[in-house]
Amino acid sequence: MIIQLISKYLSYLEIERGLSQNTIAAYKNDLFLFFEYFNQINSIEEIKRGHFSEYIKFLGKSGTNPATITRKIASLKSFFRYLSSIQEIKANPALSIAAPKVSKKLPKVISIDEIEKLFKEKMDSRENAIFELLYATGLRVSELVELETKNIDLKNNTIRTIGKGSKERVIPLGTNAKKALEAYLKEREITLRLSTSKNKAKEKVFLNNFGEKITRQWVYTFIKSLGDIIHKSISPHTIRHTFATHLLENGADLRVVQELLGHTNIITTQLYTHISKKHLKDVYFAING
Repeated sequence: MIIQLISKYLSYLEIERGLSQNTIAAYKNDLFLFFEYFNQINSIEEIKRGHFSEYIKFLGKSGTNPATITRKIASLKSFFRYLSSIQEIKANPALSIAAPKVSKKLPKVISIDEIEKLFKEKMDSRENAIFELLYATGLRVSELVELETKNIDLKNNTIRTIGKGSKERVIPLGTNAKKALEAYLKEREITLRLSTSKNKAKEKVFLNNFGEKITRQWVYTFIKSLGDIIHKSISPHTIRHTFATHLLENGADLRVVQELLGHTNIITTQLYTHISKKHLKDVYFAING
């Protein structure tokens, strides 16, 4: 019975909420771990509030960090909220469960000087286009690797992407990013013509040397190599954080940045205002001692 309810919930996440397979897999893992811990329970109605408290204590004692516990509890709360909405349970036992408080760490960002230094590095057309696009648009790495040629409008200088929850957004394309893309797209056509691979990804923008879709891991490795140049550990998400922070530092409206990043909740975007304030303080004290 519990297995069937989990399966039904996962289908709901995929079909009605349009969540990615990676996100659905994370929910599935969190739910199965919870019910494996309480393997003596056979009916969903047997779950009480005390079970969650016990589970949180167990996770804490087993060394699970607070951020991971918070995510696991969020998965459980979402599942039981769903069960309540379809009237599979009379009362929601997870309604008032509080996960451990997690102090939000400010994401890493790269300074403008460091960005400029990286742009001076020698890159091939694909690497240059990827770096330009990440910094100019704030794309997530998943959005980058899934980007399709039909979603690039060089006439109107925009790209269209599908983000989390199948949310579509249109992002302006700056002059430098446009030039880098145009140069890469010419090389891309040559790659496709020469490719003999059975897995050619003609619809995708960024391809490997065999004409196949690049992987997220390839992008991570490439961005990490750029970090080595400025002696920092960075990832594609660092470039996304940098994009948002530099926009705010240069006077962009918070709502505009929210829209560009594809954040559903502006509270998520507000995190970047703290980074900007920290930057101002650093600059002030560097000048004034």
